[in-house]
Amino acid sequence: MNTQAPRENTTLPLLPLRGMVVFPGTLLNFDVGRKKSAFAINESMKADQMLFLVAQKDIRTEEPTAENFHVMGTVARIRQLLHVSGENIKVSVEGLFRARLCEIVQEDPYFVAAVEPCAETGRAPRAATAQALLRQAQDLVGEYTEIGPKLPEELLTEIVAGKEPGKTADYIASNILPQQEDKQTALEELSPVKRLTLVLRMLRHEIEVLRLEQEIAQKVQERIDKGQRDYYLREQLKTLAEELGDQSEADESARYHQAVDKLALPEESAKKLHKEADRLARMPQGSHEATVVRSWLDACLTLPWNKESKDKIDLAQAQKVLDAGHYGMKKVKDRILESLAVRKLAPEQKGQILCLEGPPGVGKTTIARAVAKSLGRRFARVSLGGIRDEADIRGHRKTYIGAMPGRVLTALTQAGTRNPVLLLDEIDKMCESYQGDPSAALLEVLDAEQNHAFRDHYIELPFDLSDVLFITTANNIDTIPAPLLDRMELIELPSYTREEKFQIAKRHLLTRQLHTHGLTRRTLKVSDAVLYDLIDFYTREAGVRRLERQIAALCRKAARVIAAGEQKTVSVGPEQLESLLGPHRFRPESIPSKDEVGVVTGLAWTSVGGETMPVEVAVLDGSGKVELTGSLGDVMKESAMAAISYIRSKADALGIAHDFYKTKDLHIHVPEGAIPKDGPSAGVTMATALTSALLGLPVRRDIAMTGEITLRGRVLPIGGLREKSMAAYRAGVRAVIIPQDNQPDLAEVDKVVKEHVRFIPADHMDTVLQNAILFPPQAGTARAEAAAQTAPPLPVPPVAHTSAPVVEQ
Repeated sequence: MNTQAPRENTTLPLLPLRGMVVFPGTLLNFDVGRKKSAFAINESMKADQMLFLVAQKDIRTEEPTAENFHVMGTVARIRQLLHVSGENIKVSVEGLFRARLCEIVQEDPYFVAAVEPCAETGRAPRAATAQALLRQAQDLVGEYTEIGPKLPEELLTEIVAGKEPGKTADYIASNILPQQEDKQTALEELSPVKRLTLVLRMLRHEIEVLRLEQEIAQKVQERIDKGQRDYYLREQLKTLAEELGDQSEADESARYHQAVDKLALPEESAKKLHKEADRLARMPQGSHEATVVRSWLDACLTLPWNKESKDKIDLAQAQKVLDAGHYGMKKVKDRILESLAVRKLAPEQKGQILCLEGPPGVGKTTIARAVAKSLGRRFARVSLGGIRDEADIRGHRKTYIGAMPGRVLTALTQAGTRNPVLLLDEIDKMCESYQGDPSAALLEVLDAEQNHAFRDHYIELPFDLSDVLFITTANNIDTIPAPLLDRMELIELPSYTREEKFQIAKRHLLTRQLHTHGLTRRTLKVSDAVLYDLIDFYTREAGVRRLERQIAALCRKAARVIAAGEQKTVSVGPEQLESLLGPHRFRPESIPSKDEVGVVTGLAWTSVGGETMPVEVAVLDGSGKVELTGSLGDVMKESAMAAISYIRSKADALGIAHDFYKTKDLHIHVPEGAIPKDGPSAGVTMATALTSALLGLPVRRDIAMTGEITLRGRVLPIGGLREKSMAAYRAGVRAVIIPQDNQPDLAEVDKVVKEHVRFIPADHMDTVLQNAILFPPQAGTARAEAAAQTAPPLPVPPVAHTSAPVVEQ
């Protein structure tokens, strides 16, 4: 094998290697898959079959460049070439001599490099030095063979027969050293003695690593053997304890068997529990698996399989319970009493699931507690807000670390009976995630056809949920999936009116806060006017939570004065409110002081009740641009576009210039621009404001409206009429234009509102414009005459203290 290096420089095809280093005097077989490498091999075969093999610095690089090559490589001759499937080539090369990469003279379609042959350097070693190094190499290879992987016999023979330090170093580095970096370092050393010394140092380090691995494996095996030995000894101790009558450990399994027998469970469930109790008896006392089985048995046995409370349905008592805890809410109370009456007459009827929908703070949770109290059942609550894992409902598989039952069965365990009133709170705030859809897991829980055999993933036994009275709560049913909503009967809890808030504060909130703060009605006297002012000027909400907090603030300030001995009694009147609670946070809302052009009072529904929403329109000379401001949502923007299109189609009939959309700029603005607004009920308001601005005629200040508009001018129905009408009443509006299709909803409007506000049904924009815009009577047109006929005198505005919420600063 000729490995002598020529003295002159040469140009050869370059083949980059990944994870391999070729040494002179060695044979290497490898696969070639890259196109550049295949071109280089084919070009070499056409010439003298010579290649320059050099290792890549980073084996992850798929398309290397000159900067990614090591400088030192090996010139080799192709010994054998074999084309396999696809574009892969199997090649066998023979390393000839070391060479240094001078430059890359070609990159496409393959690398061509100018290389400089490298001869060995340094003086020839003394015979004794060479022999000592070779013997040390033989000894280290033998030591490596004892603790490392077995080496082929021919490799050991070649090392024993080696006479030259340089070739022996190359042979050891090529066949034994595992790291590419170590091989490249050995290739770059040109002195034979230094190279063999370097390789022996690397081999000694590899032997130390192998010894450490062997010690670690031995320690692991010793621990395993110790565990098996401990298990054997525990089993012996258990047998001896049974023979001697010491049944402390053996009795644990028997206790579980007795507990299962007392429950009188169905055959399938009892069989499963007995089987797990038997398994526990055969396990080591301190093993992890025994802990898992023990926890599972405890969870199963604490479930209320056969414990239930008897219903004590007394409709008169139930009425008292509901009235004592809640003021008003007649429809809600009637629906709950009807449900209780049906349950009394037909106890076998199951699957009735009520969903209480309403804004925060209107008493949904307390209604559920009142239902449980009136039935004589236990009460349990499960908060579903923010749940995104299906396992929270169904439980975790018990094989996982930290597994536990789902929230439904956990709540039943806490209630202690199998038929409690179970409140699923905030059912509209569950979320989907990669961990599953919890709302889908609730489908089985709330389905009377399935929940008689509900299987929790942790318990794995069928549990009957059909006797549980489920009550759910939600702030907005729009986010509840349709299949889940279909399983529930919806009961709406509307926002409280001003009078209802006053009665609730006077009857319930004030009494509760006085007791909480150690006060009585004698030590703290709060007038009715104070409660009204708290409602009007310090709160903005659909419920009464903030109102209760304001009452609590008054109680705290009174408690401080009384506890300090400054006064024995405290009386709070409206004139003291600002000094105690600060300036008014909300201003009274009222209608405009005069009839204005392009200004219309609309009505909007919010999560805290209804409010007025004025819409302003300005018509400016321009080129037909439309500007929408006021933080409007997509639906309101579309309503504005629909209103403009309707006016364009009716321009001649309305007396508006037919080319206004070319010569005028329209600016539609809804005040309080920082507050996002959206919803399908502003189309009528925008169309009226636009018509007023284009005609230059004022709109009646004491009229409000709500409704959506079509391109043909039809008025579409809306929701939230009760809350919107209450907002109009508070603001002093004398008439409200509503869609014709919303007339049945007037039955839900408060009586006091209907006494002071006239409702004008409209099925077309013509009716809206006739009643809202003040057309000049002298015009003598049919439109003005119709307006005069359809706009009878309005009632006297309500004489009451009015206020409407605005954004709290």
